[in-house]
Amino acid sequence: MPPQDDTQARPGPAPSGLNLANHFLIAMPSIQDPIFGGTVVYVCEHNEKGVLGVVINKPTDMTMDVLFDRIDLKLAEGLRSSVTEEPIMFGGPVQDDRGFVLHSPGGRYSSSLNVTDEVAFTTSIDVLEAVASGAGPKRMLVSIGYAGWSPGQLEEELSRNGWLTVGADARVLFELPIEERYTAAIKLLGIDPLMLATEAGHA
Repeated sequence: MPPQDDTQARPGPAPSGLNLANHFLIAMPSIQDPIFGGTVVYVCEHNEKGVLGVVINKPTDMTMDVLFDRIDLKLAEGLRSSVTEEPIMFGGPVQDDRGFVLHSPGGRYSSSLNVTDEVAFTTSIDVLEAVASGAGPKRMLVSIGYAGWSPGQLEEELSRNGWLTVGADARVLFELPIEERYTAAIKLLGIDPLMLATEAGHA
């Protein structure tokens, strides 16, 4: 995939050679961390600078209409009912005062990364302006904050069995009810979630 902006050099691969972009990180039941316990993280980038991802199954008490009010965007007529009730995710503890959007590609936004041909990650407000006007992406997940790991940090957590990893499925990301995403992500591995919980209990 060619870079969207030729003036920006793409970071090289992670020193480990591992690239988990477009993967889910699934927190093991043994993780009791108040931030990441029970979460599924969608990895947007994994390179020599570290890892950037978004938690996809931890809703905040904020909905889209509250977010739009806060950033002073008015929804076009007819959009209010379909957009406003969508919950905003807690994407992670980094920059948790800013909005980030995972969405189906399409549209040109000033700060956007195409992860795959099904998922893009946009950090600029123009994607929300497009949503307000009725020209936004067909599928999207809006988060406050994101999850970040410095170089080598996630690899270390993986070596301690803190996370399971599996290739991401855009349907889980965009279509499944939030409460079903953790179980669905585990099932992508061919594992029964109940077996995983039992094994964790014997650890």
